[in-house]
Parts: sequence; C-alpha cells; structure tokens
Amino acid sequence: MNAYSLLEEKGFLVRSIEPDATVYEAVKMMDAYKLGALMVLDEEQLVGIVSERDYTRKVMLKNRSSRNTSVQEIMTTEPATISPRADLEECMGLMAERRIRHLPVAEQGHVLGVISSTDLLKLAIQQKDYVIEQLEQYIAPGP
Repeated sequence: MNAYSLLEEKGFLVRSIEPDATVYEAVKMMDAYKLGALMVLDEEQLVGIVSERDYTRKVMLKNRSSRNTSVQEIMTTEPATISPRADLEECMGLMAERRIRHLPVAEQGHVLGVISSTDLLKLAIQQKDYVIEQLEQYIAPGP
C-alpha cells in the first residue's frame, strides 16, 4: 500500500489555515475538528504546519498571546512531505526520523492529504489482525 491508497481509504480532506491568521484561530480550529495540526497554505501552496506542539513551545511557554501572534510566527516552515507513490514504510521512516506526527502527502507543492501517526497505527493493527485471521484459517480450517 502506498500513501495515495491510504488517503483513498481515509479521505483527501485537508484542514488548513492561512499564515496571517492568529494562533488563537488555529487552536480554535484544531479543537473544533479534533486535530493536532493544520496545514498552513498560502494560495493553495504548503508553506508550513502549525501544531499543538508549536503552540505549547512557542506561545504558551514563552508567555505570548495567542490572539496577537500570527500562525506564520510559530509554524514549522519547510515541512517534510511525502510523494503519493511512497510506500507506508517510507512514511513511517520519515515520521520517525523527523519526530513528526503529521505528514502531508504532496505533489508539486499541492497537498493531497495528510497521514497521521494514528492513521499508520490503525493500518498496522488492521494488517496484523488480517494476518492472524489468515493463520488461524490455515491452522484450523473450517468444516
């Protein structure tokens, strides 16, 4: 399975915010959609990612105001992206190497979707369950 196939299963919805929005607006949106990160798009081009981690480390711990701080001031710039043709092992490897939980699947700067560490965990569990089921049928075939 590749990144595109996973997006086909989970959906291509990309939640995003503009760089000049306030951090307060970003946090409010993350809360409303139960997300840990938003893609930061400028005219549909990926320019960054803003996450709960960015908020915690760059606003809250530095005693800044989320209503007076823009997303572009705290976002992670030049985010890691992966090709839709990349296999899931590549996705997991890049996420582990960069210590990130959200990986945009992009082509020519256009974000097709986002793979999260939770998506990969769910997929791993599904694959494990499938293998167990196949082994059980092999060991103890039905009547």
